[in-house]
Amino acid sequence: MTTFDINKFKGTTKANNRYEKRLGQLKNRYTESIEETVPKAIENIKNKNSRSFVIYGEPQSGKTEMMIALTAKLLDSGFKIIILLINDNVELLNQNLNRFIKSGIDPAPNEFSEILDPDIKIANKDLIIFCKKNSKNLQKLIDKIKSMDNKVIIDDEADFATPNSKINKGEKNKINELIEKLLGENGIYIGVTATPARLDLNKTFENENDKWIYFRPHPDYAGQEIFFPTSFNHGENKLGYKLELLPDAGDDPKYLKKALFRFLINVARLNTSVNSKEQNYSMLVHTSGKNVDQTKDYKLINQTLEILRDNQESKFESYIEEIWCFANKIYVGLADVITSYIVENIAKHRVVIMNGETDKKNVDYSVVTTPECPFTIVIGGNIISRGVTFNNLLSMFFTRDTKHKIQQDTYIQRARMFGNRLHYLEYFELSIPEQLYLDWHKCFVFHRLSLTAITQQKGSPVWLEDKRVSAAAKSAIDKTAVSMESGEMSFAMFDYSEKIDSIIYNSQQNKLDKLKEISSIIGDDCMPEYLIDFIVAFSIDKPEESIGLHPTRSIQRSTEYHDTIERPKGLFGTVDIKAKGFENSIHHIMIHKNTFGQARVVYKYNGSIKTIKRIQKQSRVLND
Repeated sequence: MTTFDINKFKGTTKANNRYEKRLGQLKNRYTESIEETVPKAIENIKNKNSRSFVIYGEPQSGKTEMMIALTAKLLDSGFKIIILLINDNVELLNQNLNRFIKSGIDPAPNEFSEILDPDIKIANKDLIIFCKKNSKNLQKLIDKIKSMDNKVIIDDEADFATPNSKINKGEKNKINELIEKLLGENGIYIGVTATPARLDLNKTFENENDKWIYFRPHPDYAGQEIFFPTSFNHGENKLGYKLELLPDAGDDPKYLKKALFRFLINVARLNTSVNSKEQNYSMLVHTSGKNVDQTKDYKLINQTLEILRDNQESKFESYIEEIWCFANKIYVGLADVITSYIVENIAKHRVVIMNGETDKKNVDYSVVTTPECPFTIVIGGNIISRGVTFNNLLSMFFTRDTKHKIQQDTYIQRARMFGNRLHYLEYFELSIPEQLYLDWHKCFVFHRLSLTAITQQKGSPVWLEDKRVSAAAKSAIDKTAVSMESGEMSFAMFDYSEKIDSIIYNSQQNKLDKLKEISSIIGDDCMPEYLIDFIVAFSIDKPEESIGLHPTRSIQRSTEYHDTIERPKGLFGTVDIKAKGFENSIHHIMIHKNTFGQARVVYKYNGSIKTIKRIQKQSRVLND
């Protein structure tokens, strides 16, 4: 006869295989990036004793799925409390929390308020807690778990709200102060973001930028290389998507109406000729942050859609004719089919404003972030620029212009068109004022140069800015911890060969080809391909006329920078920049060599671009 034995159950423990289980659930999806990133994060903590570092990856590149796997691995590694910090945005919280719950991770995640009851005991339990970066929420969570050890904070969109914006006043802003309290003496901080410059220049929680981890996007990802190719030149390049450049004063309502018509046409094209079954798509109207402007756009779009629904409206015929003409121009021979689909299905639309006011009312945005109608239009400003994923986004209408500097972090995050778009990319349209696109493009080129440098050099990043683009908000840059230079960069050292000089002095070869050949000899770490791309992208007319390839310079043994071939004030002098034959050069390259047979490529941009770097012991612009 079988008898009950409590000891059978007291001894039961969970197998530490949550991470492997999650990877198994994703077996039909791309997991290589996750399998690269998560072990590096655990190594940082376990073997490198890092308490604060950053994982960075492009907007909408799959970082949430990575965070689920990372949380599973942290729990398997013995950490008891994993806290997911989310921006103070209801939709963002719901999106992330639901993704974690649907993953089946053990334990099931809780919103912070669910564990506040005094009767709920948290000691010796595994916990996954979601909390918005809201001072009241954070304080309540601190009161509940302040005495608990073994905590890991994963801070999603870490560069927003978390960095100390009062760093130069000797004070701390409230969110920064509360997160530091939440960490306690031995907590682990992992910032996750697409835009880590502010975290670096702010020295947020003393994060170790030499331990940052790059999260590669999945193969179906369409990101900056597609939407902002380095070699783009004022619309001359053939892009893989539809780019509609608007006049810089793009406030005329006709531009929004035309963009709406083209969105309807592209949806109709996909659902009549491409998709095996009807799918739902969304259009994002990114206007100013003013609610009055969003209300105006909401009214215009609704009025236009209502006219298209009613063939008795006075403007019905002219609107349908305009749509037909657009369709006939874009998709020759398919105008009748496309226009018929629009007329027959136009009632299946949804228009939603997404801003701070509606967010406070707990509006369910899931019907637009994962559209439930063929024609879904979302209107908003700042709130749609951070973290929220828009599935099946087919069109983005961007009117916000700026007469001031644009911040890299802010505008990179606004690239909501990035994501899983490759399967319908040729039908995607971005409508944007031309100057704003060019500034945005420059912003991404700067950003790409900095992040590629980290990836390839495994060292401290250098952030670039000029008169139109700033690296981060000035208030968040720790002035005591950064160095601002005039555009000089150096790369990894290599063994010098006289073959390099033969290339430099070869009068039969153009300068751009010389740089490429030198790079092929000394390696990408020592002369990066991204630097050559940058030179091509930022040349007045032709790279040949903009490149100043200087003769190799020998460094005397008695010189203080002989061994390292680097010095804080740089190696290029004014005399070099103004030397005969180099007066019109923008991009200056000079190889410096020492008596040990070692050499280093030094690059100098002679223009308005400045570099900002965090000062560290034994650091330089770009470390080996």
